[in-house]
Amino acid sequence: QVQLVESGGGLVQAGGSLRLSCCDSGRTFISFTMGWFRQAPGKEREFVAAITNSGAAIYYTDSVKGRFTISRNNAKSTLYLQMNSLKPEDTAVYYCAATYGSVWSPASAYINWGQGTQVTVSS
Repeated sequence: QVQLVESGGGLVQAGGSLRLSCCDSGRTFISFTMGWFRQAPGKEREFVAAITNSGAAIYYTDSVKGRFTISRNNAKSTLYLQMNSLKPEDTAVYYCAATYGSVWSPASAYINWGQGTQVTVSS
């Protein structure tokens, strides 16, 4: 069972950076492909990035390519999202999630979700 807790969100000015973390308190982190999703007010949850259990495959949505970096440390059961050059449109609640699927799996394939962390980017 994966139990996910996100941290690292906050308020930042446009152009700034934040690093999100997602810690798994269970013992099966290495079994899962992990993903980051976000949901802005009034909008549907959208995919941001995903990484396979070994880190060999990574996939980003186009809007964050070149600005965000997903990574993981399996020894620490922790997933990261380094966010640089932040824009006001990146404002959202960010969720980490786990799936047995691939980096291209839809949100419906993710079986465990964290509670989310708020990221607010001011202009």
